[in-house]
Amino acid sequence: MSASQTSDVPTLLVKIFGKDRPGITAGLFDTLAAYSVDVVDIEQVVTRGRIVLCALVTQPTGAAEGELRATVHSWAESLRLQAEILSGTGDNRPRGSGRSHVTVLGHPLTAESTAAIAARITSTGGNIDRIFRLAKYPVTAVEFAVSGVETGPLRTALATEAAQIGVDVAVVSAGLHRRAQRLVVMDVDSTLIQDEVIELFAAHAGCEAEVAEVTERAMRGELDFEQSLHARVSLLAGLDASVVDKVRAEVRLTPGARTLIRTLKSLGYQVGVVSGGFTQVTDDLKERLGLDFASANTLEIVDGKLTGRVAGEIVDRAGKARLLRRFAAEAGVPLDQTVAIGDGANDLDMLNAAGLGVAFNAKPVVREAAHTAVNVPFLDAVLYLLGITREEVEAAGLS
Repeated sequence: MSASQTSDVPTLLVKIFGKDRPGITAGLFDTLAAYSVDVVDIEQVVTRGRIVLCALVTQPTGAAEGELRATVHSWAESLRLQAEILSGTGDNRPRGSGRSHVTVLGHPLTAESTAAIAARITSTGGNIDRIFRLAKYPVTAVEFAVSGVETGPLRTALATEAAQIGVDVAVVSAGLHRRAQRLVVMDVDSTLIQDEVIELFAAHAGCEAEVAEVTERAMRGELDFEQSLHARVSLLAGLDASVVDKVRAEVRLTPGARTLIRTLKSLGYQVGVVSGGFTQVTDDLKERLGLDFASANTLEIVDGKLTGRVAGEIVDRAGKARLLRRFAAEAGVPLDQTVAIGDGANDLDMLNAAGLGVAFNAKPVVREAAHTAVNVPFLDAVLYLLGITREEVEAAGLS
């Protein structure tokens, strides 16, 4: 029976709630089957071992309705459940145009912040159709299905609210494309890994403090990236090439990085990295982590020594965006189905070019410009922004 056929048909909303146990859903519908009713809608939620089961069914004719009510109540009492049956007409009202998924991350997620997000959705003209928990650790992640407001205005409104109350919120359009094969491209330094690679090289050259100061100014957007890159690399002149293996061994992955990549790959995603760092490290990461794409600058090495120069084309802010587009074309993925993750000012063009740009523990200028921000120290929290549940993450780890 189509939605148009049920719009004015008498219906019964059967609500069952109590302690969950196996067989409740089957038992309810076995009971209803005796009255030849059609199922219009079903919703079931289990929270802390308590079940709420709602079944919307067509109303039986004549005396059969009274018999149905009595039988359902009797069945529920036999299982120490509570039952409520409400008469009405038709199904839920049609959802408004404009549908989005709103993912909220909290560490912890407080009642106050949840209230603020829900109120802001309402103030934009949106309606919350459904709420679903994606994860309970290492962060709490919940997803709101929202209709009645376009994704763009909703994202803008919730970004402002999220910044004020200190939670992470992502807003993406609903639709089949959300589960389509996609491409995820991330920055390396302070995103995929906890380190700034050039600072690891600088520590071996004895100029770590000087390089760190220039790096920080560049990431804040105070210096031109290419100029700062050349200035920092020049300080490495004369280092023995054997230092490359030492730096590779010192690189520390960000917590959740392996889980993020493993899960994405198990779901058929393609994953790449772009870096203002160096191929001497990113090529190793690509091999170790099974990445599909990797691009970075290359330290020039002559006669077994670092020359203090960079070879080839510079991967800068604009270059990262170009590489995102190139990877997407090679992967056969539309740009609006790409996800970019980064933390610095030189990631901004890439974040804005992607279908979803995620600022990961980023500088303020980046958080303000990106589509969404993640401010918890776990890179795999990005999975929840894509609608991937913790159960799916754990299943990917076992496969």
